[in-house]
Amino acid sequence: MMQMNQWRRVPLPGYRFWSGTSHCNDGQRALFFEMSLDDSKPRKIEKIFGYKDLSIKIYYTAGHLNTYVGTEYTAKVDQKKFDVKADNLMKPLSNVLPPGFTTSLDEFCSVLEKEGPFKPMGELLNVFSTKDKDGSLRNFEVYSGDVDTEGFKSYHERIQTFILFFIDAASFIDVDDNKWRFFFVFEKYIKDGTQDYAVAGYATIYEYYAYPEARRPRISQMLVLPPFQGCGIGSKLLKTVYDAYIPDKAVRDITVEDPSEDFVRLRDFVDCSHCMKLEPFSEENLKKGFSESMATEARLKFKINKKQARRVYEILRLRATNVHDEDEYKKFRIAVKSRLNIPFQKVEQQIKKLEGKSVSEEEIKAIVDYKSKEERLEMLDKEYKQLEEEYNHVISRLEKIVD
Repeated sequence: MMQMNQWRRVPLPGYRFWSGTSHCNDGQRALFFEMSLDDSKPRKIEKIFGYKDLSIKIYYTAGHLNTYVGTEYTAKVDQKKFDVKADNLMKPLSNVLPPGFTTSLDEFCSVLEKEGPFKPMGELLNVFSTKDKDGSLRNFEVYSGDVDTEGFKSYHERIQTFILFFIDAASFIDVDDNKWRFFFVFEKYIKDGTQDYAVAGYATIYEYYAYPEARRPRISQMLVLPPFQGCGIGSKLLKTVYDAYIPDKAVRDITVEDPSEDFVRLRDFVDCSHCMKLEPFSEENLKKGFSESMATEARLKFKINKKQARRVYEILRLRATNVHDEDEYKKFRIAVKSRLNIPFQKVEQQIKKLEGKSVSEEEIKAIVDYKSKEERLEMLDKEYKQLEEEYNHVISRLEKIVD
């Protein structure tokens, strides 16, 4: 007899992209790539109740992103016996999947046969190649457009589904706002003797106003689909975004909205690879400390804001530092910790002001984020060590392009 606890909540499935129609009906199709959700990062939508051995299959065509959703399970909870209903499988999915998806594999295969080669829309901005693990060359193209570009709005509506599963706390954007700009990267390949395209990733940029007559683009979302990760596509896409805005004198700088750890590393790498070519970031100047010329050059040449320019300086200075030279290494650590200590200094200033107003110690602790000297030093040391580890990841990647 089946027990109630066997109807546990199960994670949603992986995805497949399809690029051919051979053996479609028996499910043994030629597939472009396959990926699975990251179960280590639980999300609300990933849990479904009431099924045993549940499998949900979501198929996308590689270029057009036409979609099929299929479900399989060995048993379903008996509502009469347990007085509970199994979750509706399609309702939550229909809220996030591209409109017009099918639950019929035969219909999906029929769509595949009729759709023909995919042609990217928008303006072609960049063409590049990368090497696969087996040494074979793969070719990519980056296209850009806005909400008025024919086909962009509906295509973004299809691809944005992926961010819910691969970017923490992601949400859909209001594409009716004409300040959005889109960048799509596609792999160009030959299928059955015909040129075709498969989507590999995309980025969305919102162009904010900057006083008095400037713009400040903010990178809102950026995703490289898992099978394409690890071969430099992310950095190529980000550099293409930079290249699109760098010549525009009306653009003050480029910012990022709530970046993930992975994106922070990617941005650091791209920004450092740019700035290490600038004179203010030479090894000699790096050891003199952060300067206004660094911030100015980074902004004028690459639209990098001052806060990020400071981070770039620290990474490049660590790269130029002989960590085996105690004096040289100590000077670097002091330079970084002096910045990390600024929030604590501001708190100390607040405390002095409050003490001047005869506020009691208990009241001060309730008003400000009070930390003892020992606590501050411990926090500084921990934060510094974490930063140095992050910086070394970027430096390791920089060494590969220098070599």
